[in-house]
Parts: sequence; C-alpha cells; structure tokens
Amino acid sequence: MQRRRGLTPEDRDLWSRVARTAEPLDPKRKGQAADLAAFADSRPPPSTPAPAPAPATLPHFRIGQAAAPAHPVVARPSTMAERLAQGSLRMDARTHRKMSQGKLRPEARLDLHGLTLAAAQPELLHFVLSCHASGMRLVLVITGKGRGDHGPLPTRPGALRHQVPYWLHSPPLAAVVQQVTAAHYRHGGDGAYYVYLRRPAG
Repeated sequence: MQRRRGLTPEDRDLWSRVARTAEPLDPKRKGQAADLAAFADSRPPPSTPAPAPAPATLPHFRIGQAAAPAHPVVARPSTMAERLAQGSLRMDARTHRKMSQGKLRPEARLDLHGLTLAAAQPELLHFVLSCHASGMRLVLVITGKGRGDHGPLPTRPGALRHQVPYWLHSPPLAAVVQQVTAAHYRHGGDGAYYVYLRRPAG
C-alpha cells in the first residue's frame, strides 16, 4: 500500500489563499471556512526522511590473499630398483617373493664392478647366454653403486647400475631373460640384480 504524502509548503500556501477567498454556500459555515484556513497555516511541515546511511566501504580484497604460500614440490626421480619393482611380474609369484627376500641362492654370478660400459656389455652378453644354455634359472649380476665411467665420454654416476637392466631387456638377452629384480641386501642390494632366466627350449 502506497503511503500518503503530506502537503508541501506550496500546497499549504495555495490552500490558505483559497480558504480565505472561498465563500461557503451556507452562511452558517463561514466560520468553519476560516477555521480550515487557520488549520492549514498551523499544520507543521512534513518531516523529511533521514538520508540513508552511506554503505560501508569494503576493505581491499585480492583473490587468494589468505591462502598459504605454495611450496614448490620437487619430484624425486625413481630409482632403477623402484622402476623394476613397478614392472609386470612375468614369473611365479611365490618364487619371485622368495627371490626378493634373498631366500634363493644364485647359481652363478658376474661381477662387472669397475668395468667401463664398453667392456661390460660383451661380458654380460656372454655370461647370460652361457648360463641359459647350461640350464640355470637364477643368476646374479653385480654392478656396484658406481662413481661413473671415466672413459673418453663422461657418464653419470652408477652408469652400469642404470645400463645393465636396459641391456637385459633388449635383444638378444630379452629372449632368454624372464625377470630382473634388485638383489636383496645379502647379495649386494642396490648394487646388484637378480636375473631370472627362462627355461631352455626343448
């Protein structure tokens, strides 16, 4: 419902002048017209509404200002042993568990520690192929944790430790190697690998 607006000063002035000059039809009501004019002059002016308060100003805000500063996360590169452990299992699970726990004794071992990459590859190739031909299943290849190859071209520390699994999974050794796993600490730990060979054909 719309609120009725009061008379403005201009309205009251106009009404006062009209009331003074108006002649009532009934002479008995002449006094009433004078009373109305006096009443119009005596009414207080309408109160003006108080101005609405100004809206409070918000403090300066920046998105994310309360968030804790992010610390850069540097991903640690996985070790060769971790990458081998994440690979698919291609041998009997029970035998693999016993092998990983160091409970299986390697039938032969090859120590490549101290050799350069160029000298180590043919040694590894001959060793693995001859062991497979002899019907062996589990052999140990020792690489050492390494300090790098000091040949004519610089290599990263532990080059043999990183390169030997690659050679074992590449032809021609991939055809006779079934699984490669980091050795148990009693057999050299991170500096050695268990190489589980496939059964000889025939």
